[in-house]
Amino acid sequence: MSAADQATTPVPAPASAPQPEPEPEPAPRLKLSLPDRTEVRPRAENRLRALDGLRLLAALMVCFYHYAGKNGEVASSWHQSPADKFPTLSQMATYGSLGVQFFFLISGFVICMSSWGKSMGDFFRSRVSRLYPAYWAAIVLVTAACFVAPAVSAPLRSDEVLVNFTMLQQPMGVPRVLGVDWTLWVEVRFYALFALFVVWKGVTYRRVVMFCILWTLAGVFARVADHPLTDQLVMRDHAPYFIGGLALYLIYRFGSDLLLWGIVVFSFLLGQRYSVTALWHPGPQGAFHRNPHVIELIVLVAFVAVAAVALGWTSKANWRWLTVAGALTYPFYLIHEHLGWFFIRVLYREFGLSPYLTIATTILSMLGIAWLLHKFVEKPFGPRLRKALAAQSVRRA
Repeated sequence: MSAADQATTPVPAPASAPQPEPEPEPAPRLKLSLPDRTEVRPRAENRLRALDGLRLLAALMVCFYHYAGKNGEVASSWHQSPADKFPTLSQMATYGSLGVQFFFLISGFVICMSSWGKSMGDFFRSRVSRLYPAYWAAIVLVTAACFVAPAVSAPLRSDEVLVNFTMLQQPMGVPRVLGVDWTLWVEVRFYALFALFVVWKGVTYRRVVMFCILWTLAGVFARVADHPLTDQLVMRDHAPYFIGGLALYLIYRFGSDLLLWGIVVFSFLLGQRYSVTALWHPGPQGAFHRNPHVIELIVLVAFVAVAAVALGWTSKANWRWLTVAGALTYPFYLIHEHLGWFFIRVLYREFGLSPYLTIATTILSMLGIAWLLHKFVEKPFGPRLRKALAAQSVRRA
């Protein structure tokens, strides 16, 4: 065979090796992780001033409750039961205690908003510098007033007052200098839970949603367990309001979806149940009676009001005075109870003002003192405390 024939003759292909049988494709795995979301709603850079107005409204609800919606020490200031002094106003003011639940709902919204993008250290410093300066000043102010004018309240022992400076007097079983301190203990536990389970790893849509779902289930199981320790840890009665606020902030930041609205609806359903069972007096207990349907309506209005902020319906409520109102809310809330009772006693029994003028003057006086606390305590010392804590963190790092 010539060289040309060899070049044109096809060479038989080598026998191919047997190919292994293809492995079966793995079955698709069920993904239980909740995907994160990016923001789909453009967020306004301005402060949500409508929330400031709602916070002041909640504080005024509690204030009217303490002045005209309950018996106790305030009755001695009026020299009779507020139910007899204000036959009509008292029947509305007695529902003012729901302002506390309104606060918790707003708090869930605000804490989720203010902690976004913050580290654990930033979150801790912001909460300490926000809560403690005005709180310490209120402790000193009310304690001094108790010694100068014992009619304000019975003065506590020095060891009891010192424990109050920690804000942990409630779990320590120590009497409170400020009557509203119990709500601060609830807030502190909420901050701790949110920090440990969400802020520690970074606040995201997925982590907040999982936190809301797991906290809701934990509250249900805690009610089944019915143990004091689990109640303190999980806060089964107050949790629905914080959870509802968290979900509403996610709606504000990312837009509506069925999952978030489902969390809000579940929170309302569970929250209104607690409010009715805790605040409804079906029998003749004292002079104050609350209708369960009115309680449900007030809780619904609170959820709707915060939902209106989340949906952007209140964007036009951008008046500057609302920012001032929001700044005064916390110091006003701290001091209004015991100092207010003392002002009522003096204005009504000593100066002879009419009952309604006494309430109006007392509220304005408490707002004036709150402004002084904000201007001379919160504004100068809050930022300084935050900077000092940040500098300490840098030095340790």
